[in-house]
Amino acid sequence: MAPSRPKAKLTCLSMELTAAPCCLWVKLWASAFGGEMKSISAKYSGSQLLQKRLVDAAEEAHLQHEEDPDLQYEYFNAVLINEVDKENNSVELGGRFLLQSNDHFNNLPVNLSLSVVQVPTNMYNKDSAIVNGVYWSEALNKVFVDNFEKDPSLIWQYFGSAKGFFRQYPGIKWKPDEHGVIAFDCRNRKWYIQAATSPKNVVILVDVSGSMKGLRLTIARQTVSSILDTLGDDDFFNIIAYNEELHYVEKCLNGTLVQADVTNKDYFRLRLDKLFAKGIGMLDVALTEAFNLLTDFNQTGRGSECSQAIMLVTDGAVDTYDAVFAKYNWPDRKVRIFPYLIGRESAFADNLKWMACANKGYFTQISTLADVQENVMEYLHVLSRPKVIDQEHDTVWTEAYIDNTMEDGRDPVLMTTVAMPVFSTKNETKNRGILLGVVGTDVPVSELLKTIPKYKLGIHGYAFAITNNGYILTHPDLRPLYGDGKKRGGRKPSYSSVDLSEVEWEDRDDALRNAMVNRKTGIFSMEVKKTVDKGKRVLVLHNDYYYTDIKGTPFSLGVALSRGHGKFFFRGNVTVEEGLHDLEHPDVELADEWTYCNTDEYPEHRYLSQIEAIKLYLSGHEPLLQCDKELIQEVLFDAVVTAPLEAYWTSLVLNKSENSDKGVEIAYLGSRTGLSRINLFVVPDELTNQDFLTAEDKEGVFNADHFPLWYKRAAEQVPGTFVYSLPFNSGSENRSVVLASTAIQLLDERRSPIAAAVGIQMKLDFFKKKFWTASRQCAALDGKCSINCDDENINCYLIDNNGFVLVAEDYTLTGKFFGEAEGAVMNKLLQMGSFKRVTLYDYQAVCLIYSERSDSAHTLLDPYFALLAVAKWILTELIVFLVEFNLYSWWHSDLTVKAQRSGRPMYVPCDTEYPAFVSERTIKENTGNIDCDGCLKSFVVQQIPSSNLFMVVVDNKCDCSMVEQITMDPVEIIYNESLKCERLKFQKDRRRPDTCHPFHPEENSMECGGAWGLTPSLAATLLCLLLPLFPR
Repeated sequence: MAPSRPKAKLTCLSMELTAAPCCLWVKLWASAFGGEMKSISAKYSGSQLLQKRLVDAAEEAHLQHEEDPDLQYEYFNAVLINEVDKENNSVELGGRFLLQSNDHFNNLPVNLSLSVVQVPTNMYNKDSAIVNGVYWSEALNKVFVDNFEKDPSLIWQYFGSAKGFFRQYPGIKWKPDEHGVIAFDCRNRKWYIQAATSPKNVVILVDVSGSMKGLRLTIARQTVSSILDTLGDDDFFNIIAYNEELHYVEKCLNGTLVQADVTNKDYFRLRLDKLFAKGIGMLDVALTEAFNLLTDFNQTGRGSECSQAIMLVTDGAVDTYDAVFAKYNWPDRKVRIFPYLIGRESAFADNLKWMACANKGYFTQISTLADVQENVMEYLHVLSRPKVIDQEHDTVWTEAYIDNTMEDGRDPVLMTTVAMPVFSTKNETKNRGILLGVVGTDVPVSELLKTIPKYKLGIHGYAFAITNNGYILTHPDLRPLYGDGKKRGGRKPSYSSVDLSEVEWEDRDDALRNAMVNRKTGIFSMEVKKTVDKGKRVLVLHNDYYYTDIKGTPFSLGVALSRGHGKFFFRGNVTVEEGLHDLEHPDVELADEWTYCNTDEYPEHRYLSQIEAIKLYLSGHEPLLQCDKELIQEVLFDAVVTAPLEAYWTSLVLNKSENSDKGVEIAYLGSRTGLSRINLFVVPDELTNQDFLTAEDKEGVFNADHFPLWYKRAAEQVPGTFVYSLPFNSGSENRSVVLASTAIQLLDERRSPIAAAVGIQMKLDFFKKKFWTASRQCAALDGKCSINCDDENINCYLIDNNGFVLVAEDYTLTGKFFGEAEGAVMNKLLQMGSFKRVTLYDYQAVCLIYSERSDSAHTLLDPYFALLAVAKWILTELIVFLVEFNLYSWWHSDLTVKAQRSGRPMYVPCDTEYPAFVSERTIKENTGNIDCDGCLKSFVVQQIPSSNLFMVVVDNKCDCSMVEQITMDPVEIIYNESLKCERLKFQKDRRRPDTCHPFHPEENSMECGGAWGLTPSLAATLLCLLLPLFPR
C-alpha cells in the first residue's frame, strides 16, 4: 500500500544577485573546478601519474636499453593486427590481438592488457630506430595497465616517440583511409609540439629564384606547409619569398608576425600556390630582412618572446654570409638557423650546413616529397634541447579538439590533452639534449565541468572555459561541426580556435575576454541576445558574468547568470522514504548529463542509473559513492510535489471523451532539478513527432549545457500564459505538431522563482481545427456576421511572438516566417512597433561557394598522392639530368592539370549577419493600411489572450507583391581588402605560457645535421622498382 501523500515543507529564500554572494558562488565552483583540474593534472601529468610513472618508466627503460641496429622485434602494429594473408596466416607485425567492446571507451573494441603501435604510412615500420624505440617502450605497457586499474576514469594513454611511432593504450585497431593511408604523425599534434618545445617566433624564407622551377618549388611549398604544421597557437610566424627582390607572401603583413592559429596557417598555405620561380636569389638581403623583422617584432612586446628561428628553404647558397650573422646574431646567437636544401645536388650543402652550425640550428637535405615530413621534424629536436638539458618536465594542456574514436553518433566528444616530455637521461648524451618523445592522456572536457552545478546556474545560466589564447575550451554556443542534428557534417577547419569574442560578441571591447585571458577574478555585465531553436528565435537577456582563473592550468573559468532568474530559490524538505517512493515511478526520468552521483569513478558504479545510484547512496551502504547531497534533497522534494500529476494524467486517459480525437499526444513536466515526468495519451508508434523528448532532440531535453528549449521559452513569458510553437529541430516532417508550455511559479508575480514548466504536444491538425472553429464565431445578435476567415477576400494567419506562422489557409506557409508570406504587412508591423528587428551575428557560419578550380592542382602538395610524380622525377634525373627542367615538365604535365572552373559547390567558414524578430508585449492589438500603388490594403492584428500568439487578418484584394519580402536569411559579411588586412594584423590579448627554454649554455651546437643523398645502389634499386609503373 502506498504511503499517504506527505506534506512537503517549502522554504522560499531570497538570494539577491549582488556581487558578493555571486562571486562567492563562482569562487566556490571555481575552487571545486580548480581542485578537480589540479587532481586531473596531478593524476594525468604530474607526480602521481605521468612524471612518476609514465615519464620515469620511459626514461628508465631507455636508460637500460643499448641501441642495436640489427635488432629484430615483432610488435603489434595498430594497422596490421588481426590481418591475414591469402593462406589465412597472420601477416608480419600483425598476429592475433584480442579486442572486446568496452562501454568506457564508447563501446569500441579494445584490449585492456596491451598497447598497440602506429607508424605513419610514409615511414618504414621495421626501421632500426623505430624497432629499437618500440622495444624499450614496451616497458610502458605495465604502467598503462597499472594506471588504469588504479584510476578507471582514465581514457587514452599514449607515448608519442620522437622517431615517429605512436604507442597507444588500450590497444585498438587502426584503419587506413580510402587511399590506404594513415597520415597521422604524433609529432605534428599540438600536444606533442607544446610539450616538446617552447613558444617561438619563426620567419620562413623561401627561395623563388629561377633554379627553383619545377618539382623543386613543389617540394619547397610542401616543406613550408609541413613547417606550418609544427607551429601552434603559442607561436608566431611570417613567410618571405625572395629572388632579387623580397616578396612577403601576404603583402599587407610586411614587417610583422602573425599568430600560428589554424585560420592564419590555412590562409598562408593558399598564398603559397601563387609563388613562381624566376630571377636570381639574393639570400643576404632576405636574411637581413628576417633578422630585422624578428628584432622589430620583439620590441612590440607581442609574440612568443622566447625561441626565435629562421627557416631557410632553398636549393643552394653561394656564400656563408658570415657578415650578416656577425652583424645581427653573434655572439649571442639568439636566432637559430634551419636550412633545408631542396634537391639532390649537394654543391652548396657545406655553406648551408655552416650556417646551421654557426647559429645553433640544424641542416637537412630534402630530395623528394616523401622526405619532407621526416626532415622538417628535425628542428623540433633542436628546439627541445634546452628543456631536455634543464630536465624541465613541464605539463601542458591543449585547446579542445574532437576525438574521432569517442564520437557517440550524436554529439562530438571534445577532449583536452595533458602532456609531458620524456628525455634521455644517459650521461653520454646529456649535452645533446635528446628528446625521446611525449607522454599524454586525453581528458573529456565534459568531465572538467561536472563540478559546476547546473541546477544552481538557473534556467539560462551556463559555465564556460577559455585558454590562454582566448580560445573556447567549452561553451554551449561552440559549434565545431558543419550542420547539426541528423544533417551534421564534418569538422569546421578552425573549430579549435574559436575565440570567446566570437560567441559573446556583444562585448565589443573584449572586456570580459581580456580579463579572463589575463587570469583575473571579477564581474562583468552586459545585455546579450541568445539565439535558441536553431538560431530562429532570440531571447534578449541581461547576463552577469563571474570569472576566475584555474590554478595550475592555462584555463580560465566563467559563469553566466541571467538576471531575473536566481534572485529567489526555494528548498523543500521531505523524508527519504517519501521521496524515493515517488522518484521510482515509471514516468519519472532524471537528466542524463547531470551529476546527481558520480558513477564514473569506480567500475562497480558504472552500470548504475542515476536513480539507482541515489538509492544506493541514501541507503548508506556505499561510502565510496560520491553524490550531491543538496541536489538529491531537492530532486526528492520535486518528485513528491509533482507526483499528483500522474494521477491527474491517468484520469484524463481514462476519460476518453476528453481526448476522443487523440489531438493531445504527450503531456510533460520538467523541474529545476532536472526531473522530468512524461505521459503518453497515444501509443508510442502513433506519435506524430517521434524525436520529441528523446536524445535526438538535444534542445528539448535537460543536458549539461542548458534547460530544455520549451522550459526556457516558458520562463520568459508572462506568468500564467502559454507559449506555443512549431518544433524546428527535426525538419519539416515534424512540423505537424504544436508544443504548448507554461512556467510554474510559487507566487503569481515576476520575481517568484520558477519551480517547473509543464506542457503538451498536440497534433497541428487538431490545433488548426480549434483555430478555424474559433475564427468562425460571430458576436452579432442575429448570428449573421459580415465577414469571417472563410471569406475569399481576406487571409487569416496565426503567428507567434517571433513571427512564425502556425496556421494559414495555405498549408505550405506553416512554419515559415510571416514576412515571407506578407512582406508588406510585416514591414508595416515593424514600422508601427508591434514587432522589432534584432540584428544577430554568426562568426562560426559556413557559406556556400562554387569552386573555380579542380583539386588536381593541389595533389602534389600531398606526398602520398605524389609518389608517381616523384617516380617520374627520379627517372628524369637519372636518365637525362642535363635537361632536367624540360623533360621534367613533360613527365609532370599530366599531374599538374591547370585549374579549371569546375563549379563544384563547397562550404567554407564565413561571418554572417541575420535578423530575428520579437513582438512588443505591451501592444495587444493594432490596425493599419498599406498603400500598394493606389490600392489600400488593410489589416488587423490581435493578440490571443494567455498566449504568445497573434491573429492577423489581411485584406487580400490589393496586390502588394511589389513590396519586397522580409526574410531571415543570413547575409555574408564582406570585408574589403583594407579591412581584411587590418583583421590579419590585429592581434587580440593573449597570455604567454609560464615557462620558456630558448637556450642552454651546455647544449652541443655542433649537432647540426648533415647532407645525404641517394647512393648509386639505392638509385639503381629505385629505378628497377619504379620502371614497372610506367607504360611501355
